[in-house]
Amino acid sequence: MTESAAPYISHPRIVVHAVQPGTPPFRIVEIDGEMVGEAKSLTQVLEFAADAGIPVHDVDDPDLVRWVGGDKLTWTLH
Repeated sequence: MTESAAPYISHPRIVVHAVQPGTPPFRIVEIDGEMVGEAKSLTQVLEFAADAGIPVHDVDDPDLVRWVGGDKLTWTLH
């Protein structure tokens, strides 16, 4: 009998949601499933991570950060 391996599904600790309308626009940030705030820049995402004790060496690491509705450079509505 063979066992089939389940596909690897990443559950990153940090999720940065799509840009929301506002003045200025912002992105909701979740850490470990909890909303921690509204980021208006990549710097604020990194500050939230640091406050949670999460070192971020690579914001493009999909195992650590999931960018929804754009990447690290997306901060305005399209």
